[in-house]
This record gives sequence, structure tokens and C-alpha cells, in this order.
Amino acid sequence: MGKWKDFVLHEIRLAGFTWLACFFLLTACSTSTPNQGLLKVTIQVDTHRVSAEIPAGSTVQLALDKTGITLGNLDRVDPPAYSLLTGTTLIQVTRVREVFEVEETVLPFSRQVVKNESLPTNQQMIVQAGATGLLQVTYRRVFENDAEVSRTRIKFQTINEPKPEIEMVGVQSPFSPVSIQHKLVYLTTGSAWIMEQNSAQRRPLVTSGDLDGYVFSLSPDAKWLLYSRKSSLPVAEEINTLWVVSTVDEKPKPFNLNVKNVKHYAEWAPGASNLIYYSTVEPRASAPGWQANNDLFSLSFSFGGTYVKKEEILAANSGGVYGWWGTTYSWSPDGKKIAYARPDSIGQVNLDKKTTSAFIDLLPYQTRSDWAWIPGMTWSPDHRILYSSNHLPQAGLASKENSQLFDLVAYIPETGQVISLGQQTGMFAYPVASPQLPGKRSWIAFLKAYFPDQSETSRYRLFVMNQDGSNQRALFPEDGAAGLEPQQVVWSPLSNEAPFTLLAVLYRGNLHLIDPENGKANQITGDGLIKRVDWK
Repeated sequence: MGKWKDFVLHEIRLAGFTWLACFFLLTACSTSTPNQGLLKVTIQVDTHRVSAEIPAGSTVQLALDKTGITLGNLDRVDPPAYSLLTGTTLIQVTRVREVFEVEETVLPFSRQVVKNESLPTNQQMIVQAGATGLLQVTYRRVFENDAEVSRTRIKFQTINEPKPEIEMVGVQSPFSPVSIQHKLVYLTTGSAWIMEQNSAQRRPLVTSGDLDGYVFSLSPDAKWLLYSRKSSLPVAEEINTLWVVSTVDEKPKPFNLNVKNVKHYAEWAPGASNLIYYSTVEPRASAPGWQANNDLFSLSFSFGGTYVKKEEILAANSGGVYGWWGTTYSWSPDGKKIAYARPDSIGQVNLDKKTTSAFIDLLPYQTRSDWAWIPGMTWSPDHRILYSSNHLPQAGLASKENSQLFDLVAYIPETGQVISLGQQTGMFAYPVASPQLPGKRSWIAFLKAYFPDQSETSRYRLFVMNQDGSNQRALFPEDGAAGLEPQQVVWSPLSNEAPFTLLAVLYRGNLHLIDPENGKANQITGDGLIKRVDWK
């Protein structure tokens, strides 16, 4: 019993001692310094240092927040903002900013010398003034604590392409002059020239060097030339503009008709010298560079160049199958009917109702490219027949639109008949009726493909036939020679002084005059620069 009592007393003393030890330890902890458990950090930022005390185990971001330091999107901090702080630490904040800087560089223009028979020998003429281009280069500059650490080119953009200076130098023509009745105008090196009396008598009408050739037409009385010029604006904003210039003034002054974006059609009204009709497109960045409006407008103007009246004949419309490409038109010689042609039909415009109705539903041609086929067309001099091309289905093809069958046809509006005049002529037959010859007859000139089953890329040969399709004869070029590029040839006008007619044809960039009676050809230019021609 005594031993048990001694054991209990010993355990009580031991427990008391343990309790007293814990008491003194807790007391000691409670009386430690109030700063124990905080960390001292120093932050280097914006050329000065900031000190702060934060609880141990806090992040760098907490230290920045406590000191009111805000980081920009590009700023760097070391250690990273998510790091935990465990001891006295120096936090380094690097201020980073970027600046985008645009520098402009002038692009020099080149100089081109073009030999031209239109000028007297050795005479020089600047047909296009040179203009410098403009290149914009964008740089990204990076600064750390206001010290530049990098400068990188990130973008090149040509604002304006340089425009070459084109100087024309006259050279002697190797061809003997031939008689030119009436007025023959032609387009060469972006400028318009005129021949009168003979092929050696040439003078410039427009020497701006920017005619694009989409529109190039003499008025019915040959006193005015209607033409299109490349726009000075980027093509995605404006393609071209329409202008007229006198052919009779000694110093003709062109004036702007304030019409833009004409690709397919602009022409004088029959018998009028101050009234034109035109159709427009809308520029596009994607191929082919435009979206056709398939519209039709008339525009009359005074001879002084003052705008008079503009009228909408056809509102913008889809234009049928492949209508994005466009529509073209053709007036009858009496000025009472106007035909249209588009990829899926040939028809007539009702001028009173301002609508269209189809004569022929065409089988659209699948080009598998960024262009569409539109047939050429022409009225007979007595305005009774419309000549054009028809696309026909071909046996054995999975897709009819791939057919290579194109026939020359005559459409008679009074009866609705469609008569085939020539099979396998190719897609670019471009028939053109001559003026009415003595005996109230006329010829129809047209092109025929050397390889009809490849007429899209084939060269062509010039043929003529009677108005009813009989007496078809090959005229030019001769057998074995390289063929013609697709084009609409031009007939010379008739008059008492010239009771005969000739055909103006472009061959290898040179102008040839062809006699349809015997096929005799006279080459009258040799510099290979002619692009368009008209004769009235």
C-alpha cells in the first residue's frame, strides 16, 4: 500500500512539472517581439526603391499590391509575381513599352524609251511623266526602363507604285503611205493618235500615257473620241474613268465625263455626237477585280464638256448565270433597238419599260477560271438581223457547259428565227457588219478559229461572207501564217469620195488594212505597239 501511494505521488509531481514547463514556454512565446513572422522586401521600380514588410509566405504580387505598384501589360518582374517569398528579397520591376513607328521611303521611277512611227524621225515626246512611288515601313520599337532594346521591321506596304517616265522617239516608217479616207484613230503606248488623208499624216489627240483600251470609240460624225483612262487611285477603289476629246481642235483639251468603273460597254448613240450609253462595275479586291452591275445608263453633255443629263435605263441586277462578269450592248443602226449579250443569253432592252427579254438562251461556257464568255454581236445595216455566236451542247461530255461547239448565227427579231451561218467558228467569232454597200448589200466580217476544239486559246483567221451567210472567204492572214489574236475588226466608212470599204485589222501589234474584194493587205505600222483602232 505504501509503494502504491508513493507511485501516485511521483506521477502527480511529474505531471505538474510538465505543465509548468509548457506554461513557461507559452509565456515565452507570447512575450516575443511583435515583428517576428514578417519579411522585409525591397522593390526596385522606376529608378527608386520601395521597402515593405509582408507576412512570410506571401507572393511577390502581394508585395506589389501592398506598395501600390501596378504592372503594365508588358512589364516584367523578377522574381515572377506568383513566387512565394521566404526571406529578405529584392524584387526587380522592369517597365516595358512598345512603340510602332512608320517610316516612308520614296521609290524612284524608271525611264523607258519607246520607238514610235507616229512621230517624225528623231523627234522626242514625253508621253507619260514619271512619278515616284511611296513605301511605308512599320517598325516595332521596344523600351525597357526607357532604354531601347530592339527595333524590328514588321510590315511593308506600297502606298503608290512608281510610275515610269515614258519617252517616245520617232523612227522612220518602213512602209509607204496609203490613202486614209475620213478619220482613223488608234491607241498606242497608252495614248491616242489620229490619221487623216494618209497613213503618214499622224498627230496626237491624248498623250497622257494612261489609256487602258476598254473604251475607245469615235462619235458618229468623228468629231469626238470617247475613251477610258486608268484611275490614279488604287484599283480596289476605282478602276478607270471616262473622257472625251475633240478630234478637230488643233490643241484638243480632254474633259472628264465623271463616269467611273467601265469595263464592258460604253458607246455613242447612233447619229448622236453628245449622247453616250455605258454600263458599270464595282471594284473588288478578289479576281477578276470587279463585280458587274449589269446596268445601263445614258449620258448627254454639251460640246464644252458641261454635264447635262444622266438617266438610268437598266438598274443594277444579277445578270443571270455568271452575271458577276458583266453584260455588253449593241445599238441597231437606226437607233431604235439595243441588244444585250451576257453569259447566258442574247436579247433586247425595252427602253420604255426598262426591262430585258431574251432572244436566245445561251448555254453558259464553263471557263474554270476568273472570266466568263460573252458572245460578240452586230446588227445588219438595215437593222433587221442580229449576228452573234451560239454555244451548243456536245455529245459525250459529262457537263454540257464544257462543250467546244460554237456556231456563227443570225437572229431575225421579226420572225424569231435563229439561223446557223457557220459551224465551229470558235467562241471569239466577233462578227462585224460593213456599211451598206451599193445594191443594198453588206458584208459580214468574222473570225474563225484555227483549232475550233481549242478556241479559247486558238489563233484566228479573218473571213467575210454575204449578209445571208453565202460566199464565205478567208481574207487574212495568208495560209501558213500565224493567226490573229481575238479582236473586233473595224470597217472603214463609205462616202462619195470613198465608195469602197476596207477592214482595219491588228496583227502582231501592227495595223493592216485589208481589201475585202481581193484580200490584199497593206501594213501601215511596224512598231508593234497598236492596241485599239476605230474608223469613222
